Amino acid sequence: MSISINQIALKNNVFLAPMSGVTDEAFRRVSHETGAGLVVSEMVASEELVRERPDMVRRAKGHNKVKPFVIQLAGREAHWMAEGARVAQDLGADVIDINMGCPARQVTGGLSGSALMRDLDHALTLVEATVGAAKVPVTLKMRLGWDDGTINAPELARRAEGAGISLITVHGRTRCQFYTGKADWTAIRAVKDAITIPLIANGDCQSPGDAIKMLAASGADGVMIGRAAYGRPWFPGLVAAALNGGTATLQLAQEKELVMWHHRMTIELYGDKLGNKTFRKHLSWTIDWLKKRKLIAQEQASLHRKRYLTEANNEFVAQGIRELYDRSLEAKEKAAA
Repeated sequence: MSISINQIALKNNVFLAPMSGVTDEAFRRVSHETGAGLVVSEMVASEELVRERPDMVRRAKGHNKVKPFVIQLAGREAHWMAEGARVAQDLGADVIDINMGCPARQVTGGLSGSALMRDLDHALTLVEATVGAAKVPVTLKMRLGWDDGTINAPELARRAEGAGISLITVHGRTRCQFYTGKADWTAIRAVKDAITIPLIANGDCQSPGDAIKMLAASGADGVMIGRAAYGRPWFPGLVAAALNGGTATLQLAQEKELVMWHHRMTIELYGDKLGNKTFRKHLSWTIDWLKKRKLIAQEQASLHRKRYLTEANNEFVAQGIRELYDRSLEAKEKAAA
């Protein structure tokens, strides 16, 4: 299905969700190059971006490497959201996304993220300020509501569209659910009925089959994939390919090259020491994904964790990735023999 954000045509309707500590520039580049229809930066605190806090500036990197380039802003004050939007544009953002969906206590405790759904009048002042300052399209990500007693996503979406928002994403849980239970895809349909702009459904898409069911239940124009991309940033592209009649698998040799590339880019982005520590979670998830497919045994997984997730030498880690996939290839060939 074709989808656009204003005049920006996207290659497909399967997006990578913004995830703090995960969707940095390196992760997004892998996901973008392997077919995701849109990738979104980690959440960037608007005031800290304006004040040039180094970690927030780094989160907003990626211009000219991923197109369209989307920076997600979070905040609780209209002034800083407007200033953050101007800085994001200067950094090359083609689209600015507003975060009203993050459930983390350190975010909602500061009255940002999904806490904004508790006061829609205030939330709209942030939307209006961001749209007013931006010369590029502005999108909005939210949850169903704060809790089961305040399912107000349809109202917020309707009002946000009236304020100039160009696309809306809804995670099918309330803030108080965090990530427990099952995302309610059917509940997202009420948002679709309230707006005319494109709607993206988010929450618990684990397979191409899930994406099909998600689109049917929600009536959404596309899907957004978050945690299912842990350890496999290429997954949104595979889902997109499957929805368009292609294959939803990669050869292990291709996976190996992508993980190696992801590792190299992470080191380039953060430097040797911080890059090494940053990549450990990604390698851990990759090991989990190989184990889930029974390509490595539990003993091998434990050995690789012990050996490579504490190793400071990046060349040694790269060799470990090669070894991990070479053993997986051997196991697959033996199983097929």
